Amino acid sequence: FLLQKGANGAESEPGDSLEKPSYDTKSLLRRRGFLEKLTASLDACGLGVFQIDHEDASGQFEVNYHYADALKAADNFMLFKMAAQHIAEEEDLIFSMMPKPFADRPGSGLHFHLSLADADGRPLFSADGGADERGLGLSPLAYHFMAGLLRHAPALTALCAPTVNSYKRLMCGESLSGTSWAPAFIGYGDNNRTTVARVVYKRIEWRLPDSAANPYLALAGVIAAGLDGVDGALDPGAPVNLDVYQMTAAERAELGLHLLPQNLGMAVAALRGDATLAQALGREFVDQYAALKSAEWIEYSQQVSAWETARYLERF
Repeated sequence: FLLQKGANGAESEPGDSLEKPSYDTKSLLRRRGFLEKLTASLDACGLGVFQIDHEDASGQFEVNYHYADALKAADNFMLFKMAAQHIAEEEDLIFSMMPKPFADRPGSGLHFHLSLADADGRPLFSADGGADERGLGLSPLAYHFMAGLLRHAPALTALCAPTVNSYKRLMCGESLSGTSWAPAFIGYGDNNRTTVARVVYKRIEWRLPDSAANPYLALAGVIAAGLDGVDGALDPGAPVNLDVYQMTAAERAELGLHLLPQNLGMAVAALRGDATLAQALGREFVDQYAALKSAEWIEYSQQVSAWETARYLERF
């Protein structure tokens, strides 16, 4: 998320101007008042904050708190947003979870860390006691779940990245620090941040969502997709443990790596055509949601931007 003093965060934080500001302690201390109040409030709500760090954009921070089951995790996220917005106002700051506020800085995501457990709480994604030929420490169940996520990734994009601005975050490119961290490619790998899914500590990090997403809806879609992979015993293919950004298009094609939808219109079309998610979420709901998001995409497409005017007005 971003903390700003004004609408233009880059200018309003003159001390937060490093090209590579990740984990900068000085920037943390400048916002100590806000962060201490936020931590106390979240802990009082039972969230259990265990890490806060400065991220890769001016005024960008990340808060990590204790895991929970899916419904509780969605509730906790809404509590976090409400607390952060209120405390920011008290501190005369603007709190924003806009996916991509600045063109030259990385956007803000809402990564889901996923695992399954049985009724006794035993982790089902771990290969403990069994072999994993792919070397990631995952169980066959985890790979089936992963395969479901990847199969339905285009449609899930409409739920996990629900705004026009979301796709500015999902486009590959460079930022001032050298990378956008965009999870633009449908694949998975061992601690690989260049694919939409990253395997870390025997769980799946689903990197697609941003903070504009409705967490209840996005999680419902993700769970339905993963369980479809389990029901069908789907195979996600081999992991990709290379920097996908640095590959040529031919190299990516050889590995079967495809881009996520690159705009809201494409994502909505994928959602409309996904029968599994329509059955899980309800066809009537999917149709209404798709109509709403299609209207948003059309409204955006009808706008003429300052970039277009500057580039074309006197050219033709």
